[in-house]
Amino acid sequence: MTAAARPAVERAAALEALRAEIIDCRRCPRLVAWREQVAREKVARFRDEPYWGRPLPGFGDADARILIVGLAPAAHGGNRTGRVFTGDASGDFLWAALHDLGLADRASSRRADDGLTLRGVRIAAAVRCAPPLNKPTIDERDACAPFLARDLAILDTATVIVALGQFGWDAVLRVLAHSGAPVPRPRPKFGHGAEVPIGECVLIGSYHPSQQNTFTGKLTAPMFTAVLARARDVAGLPDSLGRDGQHR
Repeated sequence: MTAAARPAVERAAALEALRAEIIDCRRCPRLVAWREQVAREKVARFRDEPYWGRPLPGFGDADARILIVGLAPAAHGGNRTGRVFTGDASGDFLWAALHDLGLADRASSRRADDGLTLRGVRIAAAVRCAPPLNKPTIDERDACAPFLARDLAILDTATVIVALGQFGWDAVLRVLAHSGAPVPRPRPKFGHGAEVPIGECVLIGSYHPSQQNTFTGKLTAPMFTAVLARARDVAGLPDSLGRDGQHR
C-alpha cells in the first residue's frame, strides 16, 4: 500500500505472478501431506468431485480497497474447490454479507467457476494450505507471511484490512510491522469491531465466520455485516448496487 498506486494492468500482472508462486508452494511438509491426503481420501458427500489439494491464492478485485484476511482454507471447502471461502459454511456466511453490502454480485458460491465477482474487495488467508484440525502452527503462519506481505504490497489501492479472528489479526500485524508500518506498541488487541489506524491503512477485526462461531451465536449475521459495512465506509466504497450491477 503506497501513496501512488501502480497502473491497474501492472497490479493485475503482479497478482497473477503471485498466484502462480503460491500454487506451486511446498514449504511446509505437514501441510503438504495433509492437503494431499484429504484430496485423495475425500469425504463421502464429495467422493465424486475432484479436489484442488494445493495452496490457495487470493481472490477478488485486483483494484480492491478492502483486503479480508482469513485463517486458512477448509479441508473440504477451499482445499476442494480451489478458491478461498468457497464450498463451505464459512463462505456461505461471508458471501451473503458481502452481497448484502453490494460488494459481491451473488449471495452464495459453491464452485470456483461459478462467476462470482467481488467489487472493491479481495480475500486472502494467513495460511494458504488447509491445516489438520484447522490449526496451523506458528511456523506455518510465518512461512506463509511473505505471501501476505506481497498481497499487501501489490494491493496499493487497499486502505482497509479486515482480519477474521485472532490468528488473522496477529498475522496482519506481524506482516505490517515487518514492512516498517507504524504498528502501535503495545500491539493492538483483537476484538470484534476493533479498529486501528496503521500508517496509510485501517485494520478492523471481526470474529471469524467459522461454524463454531456462527452456530453458537458468537457471531451473528448482523454483527458480521456491521463490521464489513464499517470497512466499506472507511474505504469509501459505494453502499449499494443497481440492478445492472453497477455501483450507485
